Amino acid sequence: RVQLAESGGGTAEAGGSLTLSCTASGYTYARKWIAWFRQAPGKEREGVASTYTGDDTTYYGDSVKGRFTVSRANAKHTVRLQMRNLKPEDTGMYYCASSFDVESRPLESRGFPFWGQGTQVTVSS
Repeated sequence: RVQLAESGGGTAEAGGSLTLSCTASGYTYARKWIAWFRQAPGKEREGVASTYTGDDTTYYGDSVKGRFTVSRANAKHTVRLQMRNLKPEDTGMYYCASSFDVESRPLESRGFPFWGQGTQVTVSS
């Protein structure tokens, strides 16, 4: 059974940094999409970043480009999301998700059947 375990959420001040980790298990890690989504109260789920473990392809949502960076520890089946220059609007529940095929929509949640439980990120102003 596919499992995605997130860690690293917490509280940071505006301008600060946090790093989230997602460790995948229960399937072959290679050649999969692993993505980060976030959802703030009262808002729709938003694609933050999405990476393909088969090569170096990574996509970022417009609101986080230049501030968030994805890195991978493939031997550990782990994808990390390094978040810098955090803003209060980055606050939300962050979810790790995975898919075998995103059909050219790497930042759309409907293409991801496997989800973690989420980790809360709170950025204070």
